[in-house]
Parts: sequence; C-alpha cells; structure tokens
Amino acid sequence: MQDDGQMTDDNEVLMTVRTAPIRRWIGIGLLFILGMLVLYIALTAPPDTVLLRMFLIVLGLAAIWCGDKMRRATELALELTRTELRDTSGMVLARLDQVVAIDRGAFAFKPSNGFTLKLSSPGPRGWRPGLWWRIGKRVGIGGVVAAAQAKIMAETIQGMTQAFRE
Repeated sequence: MQDDGQMTDDNEVLMTVRTAPIRRWIGIGLLFILGMLVLYIALTAPPDTVLLRMFLIVLGLAAIWCGDKMRRATELALELTRTELRDTSGMVLARLDQVVAIDRGAFAFKPSNGFTLKLSSPGPRGWRPGLWWRIGKRVGIGGVVAAAQAKIMAETIQGMTQAFRE
C-alpha cells in the first residue's frame, strides 16, 4: 500500500526491454550461415574419417537449431514489475527481494549489452538465447537487447533492491 492509501498493482509493468532488431537479425543470421557453411563443408568436401564428417553434420545442425531457438526467444521482451523481473511469456527470472547484487562492469561475467543479477537463492536453470540465462544464483540479462534499455533497467533494479534492504 502507498502512503496516500491507494493500492498498488504489483503486476504493473514499470519497464520493458526489447531486442534491438538489427542485432537480433544479425545474431540469428550468423548462426544460420554458420550452420549452412558447416553442413556444406561436411557434404561437399568431406573429411576422410566418418566420425569427423558426422561431427561436422551435428555441429551444423546444432548451429541451425540455436539460430531457430534464438529467433523464437528474441520475439519476447523482458518486463520489470514492482516485485519481479519476467519475460513476456510469464517466466519469472528473478524476484526483486532475492536480488543481492548487480554486476554491470566492463569485466563482469555478463551477456553483451547487459548485466548479471546475483540472487540469494538458486532458481531453475533456463536459457533464452540472446535474451537471458539463469544458472544457480545468477541471472544474465542481455545479448541482443537494446543497450540503453538494459542499462536503465539495471539502474532501476539497483534502486528498487536498495529500497527493499532499507
């Protein structure tokens, strides 16, 4: 409840981070091109060993699969509410009361154009290529997202988590 007696909506979206369209299509395109080139090499100039040829085929198909997974994942956006960070499919990435620290520095282990949240308790592993990943107590936000939007979201989360601690 706010000080003026009005109810606040915890599900109200305060901020949205979307993918940068050019970065999104460059990332997807490069994965598809890599996959096609590796498959082309495996089929037109095959190595002498069958095992190496199979490895190239699997590698090419994996790159194409990752490109399609990135295409589907980057159709989503990230939403910040008063209580949580989630994507537009409804997957909760982190509850704000669990955020212990935010890493955004140049040498931090974080996705491109993004930031990493350190949480107080681990969550289930998850990955949306180009958008976010979660391993244990860390959530990485970024990849092909708009850098300015990600920076503003990180600063907002930092301000909100400081308010939780006070």
